[in-house]
Amino acid sequence: MPDYQRHALPLAVLLTSSAFAANATADGDVNVYSARHYDSDQALYDTFTEETGIEVNVLEGGSDQLIQRIKREGEASPADVMITVDAGRLWRAEQEGTFAGVESETLNERLPDSMRHPEGKWFGFSQRVRAIFYNPEEVDAEQLTSYEDLADPRYEGQVCIRSSNNIYNQSLLASMIAHHGAEEAEAWAQGVVDNMARDPEGGDTDQIKGVASGECDIAVANHYYYVRLMQSDDAADQEVADKVEIMFPNQDDRGAHVNVGGAGVVQNAPNHDNAVRFLEFLASDQAQEHLAAGNYEFPVVEGAEKSDVLEGWGDFEKDQLNISELGENNPAAIKIFDRVGWR
Repeated sequence: MPDYQRHALPLAVLLTSSAFAANATADGDVNVYSARHYDSDQALYDTFTEETGIEVNVLEGGSDQLIQRIKREGEASPADVMITVDAGRLWRAEQEGTFAGVESETLNERLPDSMRHPEGKWFGFSQRVRAIFYNPEEVDAEQLTSYEDLADPRYEGQVCIRSSNNIYNQSLLASMIAHHGAEEAEAWAQGVVDNMARDPEGGDTDQIKGVASGECDIAVANHYYYVRLMQSDDAADQEVADKVEIMFPNQDDRGAHVNVGGAGVVQNAPNHDNAVRFLEFLASDQAQEHLAAGNYEFPVVEGAEKSDVLEGWGDFEKDQLNISELGENNPAAIKIFDRVGWR
């Protein structure tokens, strides 16, 4: 099962969530459909309620399930806010007409341009970096410095990376399209395929473990999977982390590729003003620190506190490409994956 689905509620639960339905019609509430599944987020919702008096009703599920549910419910949907992860999924929701455009001085002031949809349809509230991991005994970090290097023939048979149906990889390739154009991005994707140590399999953690076990020397994964291994109570997980080094690519040019956990106000939100207020709360320092801590992600707001592990990595350059371009380039990325045989 893909990493992002492991805590998703089954569709049957979504369709029979009577407790949510009973609460969702109350005045002074905000109804959140969330594909972000961390128990710690309840404290975030409680804080919002304490500060505003607005109750938060949460319905959890997979991104595609929630998008389709909102579409089926139409104008009668109780959903005020949808939360999900990755620009590709936010773009899919946008294409289904899920989001309404929002104009908020608070969000415009607090969030960087790159984290805001140009029409205010959704906003990024936490950042995840698609990092490169390597075996320091086999790979010279002075030579492997960029995503582009993953396609260098010198690394033939050394790369572990997930399948092409993984949204994280789709967004990474979408960023390559944005920076280099489709033709060069396709050449890069073909080079990565040629350098794979094995056919793509498993989740991000499995790629990192592949480096630790010697199955490959280089892997690509979101940074927080590595932190989970570092912070694990399992000695075997800690051993994996000890054998692998993390590298943030492209520090000499555009910076490391970042993606988001994001949210938007639903098109027919019955509690529209409360929904906007909730998004503005997510941009507060307090909420930013909480969102980042829940999954070892980077906050979006400059100066918001990071976890100790992330703080220890110091500052590094992040790609300032507007996240919406990752979604716009998603269909082209999928076609490229198919053409180069990236399974």
